[in-house]
Amino acid sequence: MKRNYSAFAEDIPAYSGPKVARETHADLKRLSAIPGHIYARPDLQILPGQRRFSKMPWLVPMLELLPPASISHLKEWGLSTILVLAKNYNKLVHAWESVTAMVELWHPQTNSFIFPEFEATILLEELEIMLGLPRYQRGEESALSYTVDQINSWSILAYITTKKNDLYSMTSGMHVHLLPIAQWITSQCKRKTTNYTAIAKAATICICGVILFPEANGAISFGNLSIIDSISEGMKIGQAVLGFLYAGLTSAALGGPFYGSVVALELWMGMHIQFRAVEDLTKECKTMLNHPLAYVGGRLHMSPRAWCKTAQVKGIHAWRQYLRSLTVADFDMRPRFMHGRTIHLPQRTGLALRLLGNGALVSYNPDRCHLQCGVARTVVPLLSHFPPIQERKRGDTQDERDMRSTVVHWEGCATSAIQAEVEEDDEAIAEYIEALKKLQPTGRDA
Repeated sequence: MKRNYSAFAEDIPAYSGPKVARETHADLKRLSAIPGHIYARPDLQILPGQRRFSKMPWLVPMLELLPPASISHLKEWGLSTILVLAKNYNKLVHAWESVTAMVELWHPQTNSFIFPEFEATILLEELEIMLGLPRYQRGEESALSYTVDQINSWSILAYITTKKNDLYSMTSGMHVHLLPIAQWITSQCKRKTTNYTAIAKAATICICGVILFPEANGAISFGNLSIIDSISEGMKIGQAVLGFLYAGLTSAALGGPFYGSVVALELWMGMHIQFRAVEDLTKECKTMLNHPLAYVGGRLHMSPRAWCKTAQVKGIHAWRQYLRSLTVADFDMRPRFMHGRTIHLPQRTGLALRLLGNGALVSYNPDRCHLQCGVARTVVPLLSHFPPIQERKRGDTQDERDMRSTVVHWEGCATSAIQAEVEEDDEAIAEYIEALKKLQPTGRDA
C-alpha cells in the first residue's frame, strides 16, 4: 500500500507529561454521567432490527458459484475463516439483548467495558485469531493497512470492471454497494470466465463488507473499500477492523447507530462470557447452534459440546442484571486460544497506542485490562492525552504527522506473553476495585 508521506523535518513531538494530558482532556467520567450514554436511557431501542445486519439473500448463492481458483486466492489472502462465516451468515441469529446490555457498559473515553471488578476490551490479538486474519507483529508496521491519500473508488473497482454503467451502479456518494458487485460475480461465474483473481477480489469486498465492515444497508465506505482492497497485497487489516468496531460501540453507547463486526463481538462474548469448554459433555449446546462459534469454534478450542453459562439469561433485563454483577470468576480472562500468545502494549505512560484505519485513529488501551493481559490488577490508569476517536482527513499534512506518530508508537511498543495463571495481592485488588467504582454507573439497575 502506498505510503506517500509529505517531507517534513520536524521530529515527532515528545510527550509533555501527565499534567498536559490531564489538561488536554477531561478526567474520567462515571459511565452514567456521560452525556447521552444509553445506560441512562433504558427505553432507547438502537440495535434490534437494523437493516445493516439483516440477512443477505444474494450472499450464499454467489459464494456457491465461486470457482476453485478464486477460492484458493481467498485462502491465500488469509480469509478462510471469513469465508466460512460468510457462507453461514444467514444462519446466524444475533442476540441483540445481550449485545445491547454489553454496549451499555462500554466507556467511550477508555474504549473498554466497565464491570464491577475489572475492565475488559477486545484485544487486537484476540480479534485477529478469532477471525483468522493475518496477525500483526512488531516490526511489521509497513504492512499495516491504511492510506494517507485521497481514495479513488473507481481506480480500485477498475480491477473488477471498467464499464461505466457497472461502476455507477456500484457506487453512490462516498459508499460502495455490495449487491451490484455480487451480481457482477454471479454473471462472471455463470459465463465461466477465467478472470479468477478479479472474481476473488470482488468476493473479498462482499464477504469482508458483510462480516468485518457492516455499515449501512449493504454498503461500505470508500475508506473501508481501500482497506479491503489491500488484503490481496498482504496488508494486515486487524487494526482497521477493531478500530471500526470500537467506533461503532461508541456510536451505539451514545445513542447513535451501531456498526462494525457484530460477529467479532459475539465471538468475543462467547469465548469470555457465554460458553466454557467441557470435555465430558455428550450433548451439543443448543444455544450455540446459531452462534458464530458453531462454525469457527474448533480453531479456538471451543466445541459445540460446551457448557453455556448464560443459558438461563433471557431478555434485556436479565442480561443487564447478569452483566452488571459479573465477577472475575464469571469472565474467562484468558481463554485457551490466548495462552502463551504475545500481545502488544504501550511502552509507558504517554506512548499510548492507537488503532490505524482510513476513517479514524482510535485509542487502544489494553493496559487498562490487567487480567486479560495476564498481569495483576494494580491501579486504574489515567486517560491518554489522545482523544478516544480522532476522525481523519486524508490528504492533510497534519493527518500525515498524526499517522506517522502513531506508527512510531507501534514500532516502540512493548510485548508480553500471556500467562495462564496470575497471582494477585488482596490489598491491591481492594484498592483497584475502590478506584474503579468511580467509573461504574449509578442510579439504575435494570
